[in-house]
Amino acid sequence: MSKPSATPEEQQPPVDTSDIPELDDDFFSRAELRVPAKQTVTIRLDADVLAWFKEQGAGYQTRINQLLRQYMQAQQRR
Repeated sequence: MSKPSATPEEQQPPVDTSDIPELDDDFFSRAELRVPAKQTVTIRLDADVLAWFKEQGAGYQTRINQLLRQYMQAQQRR
């Protein structure tokens, strides 16, 4: 039986992180969390699409937002 092909990630050499300093308590004490502002909207989705997202469990609205963001970023790169 043949061995499956390596994924692109497995074909890459490991990244050398030795020149990156450790993040210490000082870094985290000065760090600021920046969360994008959310806006409440009403959106009409096909019933089966909404049902599928809800079936995935809690956080379905976050997943919808993530997919919309990925689509937006892909369109911006065009």
